Amino acid sequence: MITIANKLARKELIDMVPYQSARRLYSSGSDSSAATRQNKVWLNANEASGSGTYQINSNCINRYPDFQPENLMNAYSAYAQLNTENILATRGADEGIELLIRTFCKAYRDSILICPPTYGMYAISAENHGAGIVKVPLINNQLDLESIKAQVGQVKVVFLCSPGNPTGNLLTTDSIKAVLEMFDDNAIVVVDEAYIEFSPEYSTASWLKEYPQLVVLRTLSKAFALAGLRCGFTLANSDIITMLSKVIAPYPISAPVAAIASNALAKSGLEQVRNRVQETIILRQQLSAWLTEQTWCESVYVSDANFVLFKTATLECKNFIFDCLKAQGILIRDQSKQVQLANCLRISIGSERELSLLKQTITLAFNK
Repeated sequence: MITIANKLARKELIDMVPYQSARRLYSSGSDSSAATRQNKVWLNANEASGSGTYQINSNCINRYPDFQPENLMNAYSAYAQLNTENILATRGADEGIELLIRTFCKAYRDSILICPPTYGMYAISAENHGAGIVKVPLINNQLDLESIKAQVGQVKVVFLCSPGNPTGNLLTTDSIKAVLEMFDDNAIVVVDEAYIEFSPEYSTASWLKEYPQLVVLRTLSKAFALAGLRCGFTLANSDIITMLSKVIAPYPISAPVAAIASNALAKSGLEQVRNRVQETIILRQQLSAWLTEQTWCESVYVSDANFVLFKTATLECKNFIFDCLKAQGILIRDQSKQVQLANCLRISIGSERELSLLKQTITLAFNK
């Protein structure tokens, strides 16, 4: 039987597979109950292991919020050291991706460029809009500049992820500048900095005056430990922000979200972020060192983010590790379906206790 949805939907959407987020993968059947979720160790979504305690004024929820809440805009302006006219607050960085494609790509005519392995939502958002997808794979986890140059004039938006997800490493400053110069005035070049708090000295946000085509994506989901809040920021020159503001929903940031995010961006909140980042880097180094020592681990990727990607010696080994952890309620991310990442698994940096449990579980499984 053909349903009304299948009859009327765009044909390419009928068989399209949606982005499989960490929660979506484990949101059905016996995994859907709140008790079950609480008993799991979530090391598959690059979240922080804990967050601060925030209170909000409930009097604000009977009115529509401001289009761009002033308290939030001023707080992020001070943090990013940019004028508010260069900032658009969005529902996570994911909304920024959607807005850029909808604003600058004509459906069924224009294309985006991505460099896999990379974040899956660039391609999903393009598919949803009917935009083409040009793929220029990374070489040794860095940009293939010659192949990217061949696409000048063929794409409207270029997505670069630094630090990358799922690889974890920064792109070189010179290579990002090379791409910006290649596309100059014929494409928007987006640098996704979702993980930049773990390598803040490599941010490109200060380049906006020099490169009018540059857009930087940010989020409070990672180092700020506010993934459930869904608050992100698009940083760009004012003319781009003005254009995106024509496309975004009328009330993108709720008043409670703005209040919590503003508190997180205050002095005490930023101190928590700095401490969290330092702890994460220490735990990341310890996990990478432990993985390197394991006979079943073929290689460990360099990480400048809050997760570690590693490659197992065989497919059977990869499946064994993933399955034994899952059986104990420890969830990590299988990245082996991505280009260049056969037999690769990704571990988010959780708490010291969570990572110790992960190591113990793997060790016991191999010693049985």
